[in-house]
Amino acid sequence: MRGLRASAVVLTIVLTSFLAAEPSVPAVAGPADPEPAELVTLSVPDQAAMDRLVASGADLTERVRPQTDGSIQVDAVVTPSQQAALRALGATRATGAPPPAKATPKSGAAQDQLVVERAVWFKSREGYFLSVEATSNAGAAAELTVTWTGGRGSTGEVPMVPYVDAGAYLGHQFATPAPVGRQPLWVTVTSATGGKAQARVREWPDGERPDRNRPGYRKDFVSQYMPPAQLNERVKALHRAFPTLTEIIKLPNLTNGYRRHAQALIGVPPGAAVVVTSTAYGHEGGNDLAVELVDPGASGRPLSVSVNGKLITVSLATDASGALVSTAAQVAAAINAAPGVPVKAATYRTDPGAGVLAPAPRTELSDFLKAPADVSRAPAQVLALRIGVHRDGSRPGVLAYAQEHAREWVTPLVTIEAAERLLRNYARDPATRKLLQRADVFIVPTVNPDGANYSFYDFNMQRKNMTNHCPAQQSDPALRNTWGVDVNRNYAAGSLFDGYFGASANCQSGNFAGPAEHSEPESRNVIWLAQTYRNIKFAMNVHSYGGYFMWPPGAYQLAGRVTLPRPTPRQEAYFLRSARTINEAILAERGTAIWPQQTGPVTDVLYSAAGNSADELWYDFGIFGWDFEVGADLWNPETQAWEGVGFQPPFSEGHEEAMEFASGLISLIGVAADYREP
Repeated sequence: MRGLRASAVVLTIVLTSFLAAEPSVPAVAGPADPEPAELVTLSVPDQAAMDRLVASGADLTERVRPQTDGSIQVDAVVTPSQQAALRALGATRATGAPPPAKATPKSGAAQDQLVVERAVWFKSREGYFLSVEATSNAGAAAELTVTWTGGRGSTGEVPMVPYVDAGAYLGHQFATPAPVGRQPLWVTVTSATGGKAQARVREWPDGERPDRNRPGYRKDFVSQYMPPAQLNERVKALHRAFPTLTEIIKLPNLTNGYRRHAQALIGVPPGAAVVVTSTAYGHEGGNDLAVELVDPGASGRPLSVSVNGKLITVSLATDASGALVSTAAQVAAAINAAPGVPVKAATYRTDPGAGVLAPAPRTELSDFLKAPADVSRAPAQVLALRIGVHRDGSRPGVLAYAQEHAREWVTPLVTIEAAERLLRNYARDPATRKLLQRADVFIVPTVNPDGANYSFYDFNMQRKNMTNHCPAQQSDPALRNTWGVDVNRNYAAGSLFDGYFGASANCQSGNFAGPAEHSEPESRNVIWLAQTYRNIKFAMNVHSYGGYFMWPPGAYQLAGRVTLPRPTPRQEAYFLRSARTINEAILAERGTAIWPQQTGPVTDVLYSAAGNSADELWYDFGIFGWDFEVGADLWNPETQAWEGVGFQPPFSEGHEEAMEFASGLISLIGVAADYREP
């Protein structure tokens, strides 16, 4: 029993911006400008409302935090209009953290039976912390409190919160690990109805500790956030420097490319407006086009469309009195019917186009992309760097892949830092040399380069790729930040199309699964690696943020909360034992502990994520598929609270996250090197 999602939810949206990026939206928004995403905190009253929130496709992050009153905090990205939609689902503004709850004895109720499932302590750089998980046969209605005792008479009391997910009670736990002055030794869990259970507190993660006494070991090779072009250059440079230890694999499925068709919004939405879209991509001529609507200045004139070079002129129809009579629908139809016109037109969103259009001056079309001209607009080829002494399939393979979600800027740095350490320490560090002799490593720094470019240069909160599957009614320029497919919902095990929960069929949703499984080249590339290199036995999908370490199952069907098949007890023990060792490596870097309640199967510690990549790797290929969520919460000793770091923290923090999770990734390679087929 790990993780928590319960009766009320708080959404917190974190916005950061790239140091050199232009603003995502102008100071004064026009009808063709996207809505800004903003930081809000909402409270959802019950589990049914939470499920509606997830099903609505709200852009939730992976940082989920319970509160002592039974509510939960979860970070998300929304716009003002999306906030209004969430209010219709029962969400309201939160007014701050709830006060600590305390169980009070109840008379007349039957005494419940309690079991302490886990009681652990960990020492972070901020001090000692305690985490406890327990179950009651009274279910979610039980009111539980933990009393801990430690050395020199130290003691304290912490309330527990119920873990109810998709209507199923899974136990009680702490809202977040509790600060304690000294190492706790014993805990007593008591219920308001008189139940009691005791347990000795164990150390967490208590795995195999890394060797920190390695003279001459080199690390710290990343110095900035890197867009895709820089990541690819880094991969190529490493191959040039270490040709005998590496090879570059060009993944076969080209992406859509960092490109869009040029567009213009003509008229006054919503009553009388048309959206004009170039048939060519913006950089291939669409950005050179312009459209104007003119009054012919005479009565009884028909609607007509003409092209003069790059200018498309629509001469509006007039009646016998000379009044303009062309509706938006008629103008769109005329543009689409005219031969040789290099654009297509549609009425604005769901408006039927009955409004009469007024003349409009020459309006330039634009693809609205802001990256410099040296950022390629062409379909991208994703690169993998293969590292190892024996790259012939005879050694267990480890696949590390990052940035399925474009806005997660720290994640590629984890893979690049790990690659640099492996290669630059090979000649000087016996442990590294042993790793590369016994393991075969595949590193993909950015699975989703198009979305990453869009995040760096256009809209920093971009989660998805840049393939627009939306129909014309959802494709006007102001919606451009909502297009794309969530790559980590586009896989074929436990998918939306199989009836699993946690992805959306709405093309504008933050977790849009795409029109079909593997519709996107990004997901096909990951699976191609698994199909082609059958020695791959381990995979780490690097995400951010929140500080999780997870594995399958990652999805369930909402009715009955039926998960994908759980690993066998032996497999589950292997997942957990390996996780403890990898978590030790992360902890050793700067004292960041991945919380015990955030280490486990995705469906136990987070939420259902239909169609994620780790599930397909595990269920279809037998690959031990793990997920990092880098960027663990930081303890603020002044506020006595855990605080999130966001997708794009100041680089000083992003650098530290890259250092610690690169250590974790290298520890995983060590786990793989020691693996023996059962």
